[in-house]
Amino acid sequence: METVAILEKVFAGVMVLACVALLARQFIGERRRLRLDASLRRMTRGLKGGFLRLYGWPAARRAARREAEAAIRRARGEPVARDGNVYRPKSFRKPRKLH
Repeated sequence: METVAILEKVFAGVMVLACVALLARQFIGERRRLRLDASLRRMTRGLKGGFLRLYGWPAARRAARREAEAAIRRARGEPVARDGNVYRPKSFRKPRKLH
């Protein structure tokens, strides 16, 4: 129960800081407000990019590795007849339906 009480206090403190920051933002000049907004936007973009690199990158690597292994498996699978440097797989010899 102590951790819940501590989390409630931390959350309340964060909310108070956010409200004070928004109130202070209302009273600064327009140019400073625009600069503040731009810097906050850059910070959030950087944090988002860092988060995606940290958690999204391994998943992307796993997916790429899985796709590469599947392509290699398909390439090694069925032997294909070659006519010079042209592949002539059996799947191309099926009769076509002409409508």
